[in-house]
Formats: sequence, C-alpha cells, structure tokens
Amino acid sequence: MLRRSFVPALAGAPALPALAFQPKPAGRIRITDIRVVPLKVVREVGSIEPAWNPGTRTQFRVGGGSFVEIRTDQGLTGIGPGMAPDLVPAAREQLTGKDPFDIETHAARLRYYAAGAAYRGAAGVDIALWDLIGKACGQPLYKLWGGGKDRVPAYASMIQLSTPEERASLAQQLLAEGWTAIKLRAHYPEMRDDIRLVEGVRKAVGDRMTIMIDANQAQSSGDWQPGVLWDFERAVETARELQRLRCYWLEEPLPRYYFDRLAELNRLVEIPIAGGENNRGVHEFLAMLRQETFDILQPECMVLDGVTTVRKIGVMAEVFGRRIVPHHGGGDLGTVAHLHLIASWRHSPYLELLHDPPVGSYQHRFGIMENPPAVDRDGFVSLPQKPGLGVEIRRDLIAA
Repeated sequence: MLRRSFVPALAGAPALPALAFQPKPAGRIRITDIRVVPLKVVREVGSIEPAWNPGTRTQFRVGGGSFVEIRTDQGLTGIGPGMAPDLVPAAREQLTGKDPFDIETHAARLRYYAAGAAYRGAAGVDIALWDLIGKACGQPLYKLWGGGKDRVPAYASMIQLSTPEERASLAQQLLAEGWTAIKLRAHYPEMRDDIRLVEGVRKAVGDRMTIMIDANQAQSSGDWQPGVLWDFERAVETARELQRLRCYWLEEPLPRYYFDRLAELNRLVEIPIAGGENNRGVHEFLAMLRQETFDILQPECMVLDGVTTVRKIGVMAEVFGRRIVPHHGGGDLGTVAHLHLIASWRHSPYLELLHDPPVGSYQHRFGIMENPPAVDRDGFVSLPQKPGLGVEIRRDLIAA
C-alpha cells in the first residue's frame, strides 16, 4: 500500500500530500465510431500477370475496395486503408470512447485481434488513427514524426516479367517522363535470361537510371512457391553479375526465414541485399539485423498492422547502420503513409510505387484520392502539406 513519505518536510515547506493513484483526466478528443466505407468502381483498366505468381492475373481498376473511417466527438475524421469486416466489432470495442493519442495501446491490441492475418485490416485502423492525430495537431505526419524532406525520389516497381526488349523500351519511356529508378523482376527459368534482361535495360538507360532487382523468393513462409526457385549457388552467381551491372540492390534472393544463408550470401557479395516485406513483428527484424541478413530493410505497413510498428523498425535500422525502404504499402493510402515515413527518416532513400504502365500504373490506385501525390519531372514525389496523411477520399466514389 502506498504511504505518506516519511522524509521530514523542510522548514517552511508545505507538507507533502498523501500519494494516491489518480484517474487520468479526460482528453479533448474521444473516438465515437469506426466504420468501413465501400467505394464504387469507376473504370476497369485491365489485368496483368505478376512475375512472382505465374498463371494468375492482377486486376487494376479506378475505384473499388474500401477505406476505414474513424470519427470523433470533435468533428475530426481519420482515414486509412480498408479492413476485413470481421475486424470491425473488435476495433469498435477497443477504440470507441478512447483517446486516439493512446496509439501504443491501440496498436498492441489491434495486433492481437489481427494476429496471423496480414492484410486483414489492422493496418487501416492504425493509419487512420495517425491521420486523426495529425489532423488534431494541425501537422502533416512527416513533420509530426520529425521529418525534414519535403519530397522524396520514387522508383517504378515492375509487376510483370515481359521481355528484355519491352522492359528496355519501357525504361527509356520512364526515364523521359522523369523517373530516375526502376525495379525489374528476375523470374526467368535460367539465370542467363535474367542477366540478359538487366543488360538490355542497362544498355538502354546507361547510368542515368538506378536499377534494382527483385527475385521474389520470399513470398512463401516455407520453401516452395509458384515459379522459378533459386538455390544458394544461383543467388551468389546472380548477385555477382548484378554487381557487375551496377545494380542498386538484389531483393529477396532466398526464402523468407533463411536468415543464416542470407547473411552468408551478404558476406560473399558486394551488392546490397534487401528484403523483409512479408516478415511480421519487430522481433523478426531484430533477428535479421543482429545476423546482418540484409543491408536494406523493406517492412510493409499492411503486413505489420500499421505504421506504428514500422516506425520502430526504422529506429532499429538506424541503430544498426542499415537503410530502410518500405514495401509498396498496398498501393493507395498505405503508400501515402509510407511516403510520410520515408520523409521522416534520413536513412530511407526511395519510395516504392508499383508502376508498370499502362495497365499497372500507380495512378489507378491513387485515383481514389481527391488530391493524390504524383511523380514530378525530376522523379520525386512531394509530400502532402495538409494535416495527417494530407489526402482525402473522393466523395463521388463512396457507395450508397
């Protein structure tokens, strides 16, 4: 039991009051409702085959999907990516009547309810809470997080494998539009064809464009997935060839949990090794940092249940002297959240945008926003300057 201090009071000083637990004073803002808002499809754009999942099609459209909306008693509303409907009751029970600024408590409990189910939607709630906090403070998130970069460079992340000739032509087109970096997929059955792809693009753009390579070998939590599977020897040989071609990084060249083998690969080659987009939890990234698995960490807010966890990983990366380039963030509001994160970090050099035009253009997913960010003629994306995420959903897309 807490007792009054036994230390004698100084002469003339008021007596110390008895210690007791006091209830936390009521905050200014309280959450009143959480809901998932469906969006209408404006236009079907088409589909393309993703290199990492051959035999399937990824559909692109303007509109569609949903977003999370968190309302408060002060008239402020936060928005985030859509969530699975079955998570809504748990989110309402956790958050209704609560202070949105109690972000760590909310994030911990949301992770519990969404455990083991990436992309189900806890990330949408977390991002909506941060959007709400930014609006309450009257600041864009990157400034709230201590960032000083008003714009960041973006790289065009390819989706399909295509052919060396087509990829070289597209790289030239992107370069003419202002893009300064491109990521290619290395998914040919034979290594020599992967190298021929990169050689063709390098010849087309010279040193005017940064080239990243993604092997996508960590899509599965095990050691099997559709498409070509690399062994350790292919990973080493490919890395050395890409090093010769002056590539910026080699991404996910081995299965997700082969931390020891990835660390061994990293010691054998000079090209930076990147990965982590499907890893869950701070503990996994801490293990990778301790084992020197990756030079560049690529956490994904939609997998890690929001930006609260990704911010912690950013701090750890800085402590261990590693760079951090988050995965694409789902393509819409999650990507905008990543944009703010990158602008708040000194050790984050690029924003990933899934951009394989014309069908796979990033602008289709950004089309749900009233004022979407855009890549400028210098290859940069300017930070939204309005509070929170700094973007709003198009009201004409909200379904009845």
